[in-house]
Formats: sequence, structure tokens, C-alpha cells
Amino acid sequence: QVQVVESGGGSVQAGGSLKLSCAASAYIFSSCGMTGMSWYRQAPEKERELVSRITSDGRTTYTDSVKGRFTSSQDNAKNTLYLQMNSLKTEDTAIYYCAIGTIVNLCRSTYWGRGTQVTVSS
Repeated sequence: QVQVVESGGGSVQAGGSLKLSCAASAYIFSSCGMTGMSWYRQAPEKERELVSRITSDGRTTYTDSVKGRFTSSQDNAKNTLYLQMNSLKTEDTAIYYCAIGTIVNLCRSTYWGRGTQVTVSS
């Protein structure tokens, strides 16, 4: 089954850290011509927003609110995307989703995971 699965969410106090993982099926990495791997988040009653993105040529971008605190990385050998989140703030509380964009017609244009909850308390 071709899928994307996030893990690593949880509850932490402000100032703490969490590391999210996004494990994707090997098929996506090997056969879909990935265009980018992204982390999104959606807080209650807010729209989903892009947190970070790694392009196919290795460039990484972040939304301004997480710059200097979050670091995205990938391990192609493990078909996994990571998001290291440090100095967490209450406003980082959200469901975090992994999304992988592809270009091959036999694949979906974007594979989404079901999300992992991150809760930051004061």
C-alpha cells in the first residue's frame, strides 16, 4: 500500500522540543519523481499552512514563524522526512501533516499523511 505516515507528535511544554517523522512508501521515493517534501500544519479554526519544504534539488524553505527553530531534513535511505522542532511555542500547537509532491502520471500529484498532533502548553 502506497502511503505516508507521520509520527512523533505529542504534548510538550513551551520551550521544549519534538522531532516529527514522515515515513513514505519506497514506491514514492523510487518511482514517482518527487518534486518536493513538505510539512504543513493546521491549528484549530485556522487554515492549513506550509511550515517547511525541501525541493527536489535540496533547497529548504521555512515559514517565517518557525525560522531558526525548526529544521527539516530527509533520509532517502529510509524514505523518511523529519522535522526537528526546538523552542516550541504555544502557537505551534496544531496537527502536522507531511506532503510529498510527485510528477509521474502513475502516481498521485501529492501524497498526504493523516497528521500527527503537536500540543504545546505554557
